[in-house]
Amino acid sequence: MLVLDSNTSSYYFRGDPAVVPQVQALRPADIGVPAIVEYELRYGLQRLPPEVSTPRLTALAQLLRPVQRLAFDSECAAIAACLRAELEAVGTAIGPHDILIAATALRHQATLVTRNVREFARVPGLQWVNWHEAG
Repeated sequence: MLVLDSNTSSYYFRGDPAVVPQVQALRPADIGVPAIVEYELRYGLQRLPPEVSTPRLTALAQLLRPVQRLAFDSECAAIAACLRAELEAVGTAIGPHDILIAATALRHQATLVTRNVREFARVPGLQWVNWHEAG
């Protein structure tokens, strides 16, 4: 399974040519979206005026409908807590939402699709791909 990060999802909605064909080539069953990513996207859209946010929220719902929505559960919480402690101990902490997204991808043994390699590359064992660098 490929798990979409917030930035990858945003690039999809902007029609980014490095992202759109990749998402469209996948079966919905092979795409996962963490609850944390859904939160980040919804929050970003809620900050916009209603005439802009309403159609974008509808488009988000259409994207999310057929894909796997990945809840942040107790197993994710345990993974996230260990990751955060480990990264902080060696001075390579990442953002709090990124820890939760990484833990969700790890829990589902999935590959995270992100452009935020600077943060996610620090997470031990996390498989990731950056479609903007794919050749």
